[in-house]
Amino acid sequence: MRRAEARQPDGALRWRRLVLLVAIAWAVAACGLAPARAARLPGRKDSSSSFAKASGEDSQGQIHVRVNVVNVPVTVLDKQGLPVINLTRKDFRVYEDGKLQRIRYFSAEHRPPLRIGLLVDTSNSAVRVLKFEKRAASEFVYDILGERNSRNQIFLETFDSTSSLIQNFTDDPDRLNSKIRHLQAGGGKALYDAIYNACKNQMLHSGPPEDTRRVIVLISDGVDANSTHTFDQAIAMAHRAETAIYTIGNVPWGYSNPGDDYLRQLAEQTGGAAFFPLEHEPGTDLLSGYLAHGQIDSMQTNKGLGAETGIYTADRMVQIADSLNSIEEQLQNQYSIGYTPTDDVLDGTYRTIKVVALRKGLILHYKPGYFATPAVLGR
Repeated sequence: MRRAEARQPDGALRWRRLVLLVAIAWAVAACGLAPARAARLPGRKDSSSSFAKASGEDSQGQIHVRVNVVNVPVTVLDKQGLPVINLTRKDFRVYEDGKLQRIRYFSAEHRPPLRIGLLVDTSNSAVRVLKFEKRAASEFVYDILGERNSRNQIFLETFDSTSSLIQNFTDDPDRLNSKIRHLQAGGGKALYDAIYNACKNQMLHSGPPEDTRRVIVLISDGVDANSTHTFDQAIAMAHRAETAIYTIGNVPWGYSNPGDDYLRQLAEQTGGAAFFPLEHEPGTDLLSGYLAHGQIDSMQTNKGLGAETGIYTADRMVQIADSLNSIEEQLQNQYSIGYTPTDDVLDGTYRTIKVVALRKGLILHYKPGYFATPAVLGR
């Protein structure tokens, strides 16, 4: 009996030691000395990405998981073309490939910064209107960038027989306007190459798409003569770069222009908008802005001439600036909508997006889709 009683303290001691070892093990895990298990927890969000990478394993065996968030800037206009700014999250429905998505993020105030490509036609056909385009572009640059150190950035590209990057992304309006003032027209017309190159070389390298709003503002007659890329290839590259194209037609009233249809399609298929500020019928004297061919700098009136034989004066060209102001106003009043796709497989396929406003009579502009690939994070 005494021997049995003598063994009992040894068993209790071993039990206390076991409990102590278990407690130490839990403490070590809680202090982060076992990161591999912690990294496997699902739903850990990396705020630096939205299309997030597929889960991957690094050289230390740690598994990283990122949450996929698709960012959709949405412009809402009323029937008069004015921005509607009083909507809430409940006023929208978002669909991906026809399936309703849950809106996770919504803001009418905090918008990602703009990355804008200003594409100016400097071909032979733009000789008559280039100085007015330069003046309007200069005002647009100052409106978007304001003072120095703006969160927004703009690059300047021109195109005639080839496309040329005149100024890469900058937030300095003075530097941009110095380049704009020295633009000259002359040469062929490679419109589709300009769009393709702008999206591929600039937009794809402007940061993750969830962190920026990518926009091209194109001033042109929409006619192409020298591009090595096709219209469809230009659209496809804009889709890949998730870039909306806003077009401004520069052909005066009275001219038959097949390029107008292409300008409309560029805007419609990328989530932008098309403007034709010079399509309205002018008068037949100087006060209403009408002058004949070759008289654009003349102060002589040309009464009695049909509108189809003339072009606009500076009094009418101010409408180009009005169109740029409309674009600026739309961009400054966009809604930012974000959702996590129900189909979270990053298989590289193109996913279509549809945004619906429950309030009737509204016009919506938004990007039509995106490619579900982790490559967007490294562009």
